[in-house]
Amino acid sequence: MDIMLDVKKRAEWIKDILTATGAKGIIYGNSGGKDCTLVGALCRMATENVLGVIMPCQSSVNYGSDREDALAAGERFGIRQIEADLTAVKESLVSALGEELAPADAADGAVKSALININPRLRMTALYALGQARGYLVAGTGNLCESTVGYFTKWGDGAYDFDPIADMTVPEVYAMLRALGAPSRIIDKAPSAGLYQGQTDEAELGVTYGDIHAYLRGGELGDCMRRRIAEMEARTAHKRALPLKYPDPVGKEEDKGSLF
Repeated sequence: MDIMLDVKKRAEWIKDILTATGAKGIIYGNSGGKDCTLVGALCRMATENVLGVIMPCQSSVNYGSDREDALAAGERFGIRQIEADLTAVKESLVSALGEELAPADAADGAVKSALININPRLRMTALYALGQARGYLVAGTGNLCESTVGYFTKWGDGAYDFDPIADMTVPEVYAMLRALGAPSRIIDKAPSAGLYQGQTDEAELGVTYGDIHAYLRGGELGDCMRRRIAEMEARTAHKRALPLKYPDPVGKEEDKGSLF
């Protein structure tokens, strides 16, 4: 595949969206990771009116390497960056919910997951508030590997107006970043959502992005791993679909997974 031709096609697609919607520009969340770096670069090729938003929220890494990498990406591709610290907002929300956020019958890990998922949902709210005020569209930054196994937060980073890399696996994202000359510090670090200190995507998922790429692109993959990824895909199908409306058919019991 001609990577630079692919880049051009994606930038033209974004231009068409801006023309069709009449939007003045594009806003996206910049965590300093691979996906948002590529999305920012593609959007910048489509328009000068691109704004990256760095949104630390409690995790100490958000204030250190994440922020530094986000600024490096913005500088490399000529994208203005602003910062909105959401830590106090989250703390206020958790305080307002009080003991109701930790009911006695909560399942193991449910409260921890609920607290972690507040972060991307607050970021989504911030992006839409800032974007609407400017007449900007919100760009999604999720890749095909994450989408396939449901590794995103419903109504958090899973909410956006368009996503120019939704069809790309992680290895494909890295290949395009290298072709565009993205900062090596972003390409070389372990993929992480930055939700808490020491968190990495692959450790949390229990599968590698290389495995998911093989699953999606017909590569070599053991039967056990293939079944595992297929099960993850089935359990998280609801996250890739619109909300149920009566009388939509309800999924099978064996496909039931987390709702978040």
